[in-house]
Amino acid sequence: MVASSVWVRWPRRQTQFPARPTRPPTRGDPPVSTGRPTLADVAVAAGVSVSTASLAFSGAGPIAAATRDRVLAAAADLAYPGPNPLGQQLRTGRSGIVGAIFGDRLRRSFRDPVSIQMLDGLAQSLGAHDIGILLIPSEAGDVPPLVAHAAMDAAVVVLCNGPDDAVVAALARRGIPVVLVEGDLGAPTERDGPAGRVPASHPTARVGIDDRRGTEALVRTLRALGHERFGVVALPFGHDRRLGEPDPARDPRSGYLATRRRLAGIADAGVVPEIVIETPASLVEHGRSAGHEILSRPDPPTAIIALSDLLASGVVLAARELGLRVPEDVSIAGFDGLDLPWLAPDVLTTVRQPLAEKGRQAGEAAIALIAGVPFPPVILPVQYEQGTTTAAPRAASHSNG
Repeated sequence: MVASSVWVRWPRRQTQFPARPTRPPTRGDPPVSTGRPTLADVAVAAGVSVSTASLAFSGAGPIAAATRDRVLAAAADLAYPGPNPLGQQLRTGRSGIVGAIFGDRLRRSFRDPVSIQMLDGLAQSLGAHDIGILLIPSEAGDVPPLVAHAAMDAAVVVLCNGPDDAVVAALARRGIPVVLVEGDLGAPTERDGPAGRVPASHPTARVGIDDRRGTEALVRTLRALGHERFGVVALPFGHDRRLGEPDPARDPRSGYLATRRRLAGIADAGVVPEIVIETPASLVEHGRSAGHEILSRPDPPTAIIALSDLLASGVVLAARELGLRVPEDVSIAGFDGLDLPWLAPDVLTTVRQPLAEKGRQAGEAAIALIAGVPFPPVILPVQYEQGTTTAAPRAASHSNG
């Protein structure tokens, strides 16, 4: 064979180098060192084809366990880190990422064990399929730039405002499947109507809890004890996140669905609260502030329903600071079923929801939608749990009117 020549031009002179004859690598050849090892180097070292070596890393195809082990051992010997993720994305058309979009700042969400436990279930479900999570905060009804531009195969949206939700609409415009956690886009007629911005044909799934009936059962239990005068410490009604009595001008059909469902459960139990205090977030300090506002009234209610356990624990702290005994002077109940040892000796009466399972189901729904498989709605049951913070009202308690 006559070798050809390659000229490389350097400043002020030319140097001639003979070109090395090349041929495709074959089994048994020593790895060719080019600095950073490649998949081809691993294939040569393991004595397999490049396509077989690729299967060993992707797991997407038939390959013998012994062959996979041999390829991975060769990769370890060569310090090969694995296929380029960007190249994999180009080949498969998938990012391997699911967006998790919270309707709040992350620093507030991660102070709430409800968010943490649900996210843990989501991460375990997706991690079993080698899918990562991109955390995206969403505040004040805005569409975060990551929602509009970040690579993701599906999105899990926590807190949805119905068929006109701007975040879900932005995801739908990109063709990204959406899993709604405690949200609902409404009936197909609503989604395709004038208010809807997410077509009924767009792939969506819904995972929630039976919180309306759970709240109703809680209130009926308190009514059976003799309570008739109730106050409510509510979760945020909407993106404006305010502390105080709700704005009477607000459209009752708008706002966060979880808040609306739990308030509906109170109404289902035949109760019209004497006072409702809306809070900016499910945090202890907001429950404490709301508790002071309700319990400092001249004639406070005998029972307070908080729509989360953190809010309820704040009301307990307010009662202690005001010199009131729980439950002798006031009964206080929450929702979530959190373990709050710092509240001892009190243990909240509450409604327990399956937080990790809710996250796990959301992950399974995302995986199904990515594969193009419909995922039927999931509504998980909740359970009433008696604690030490509720009892019959005092014999001298006031009656309505």
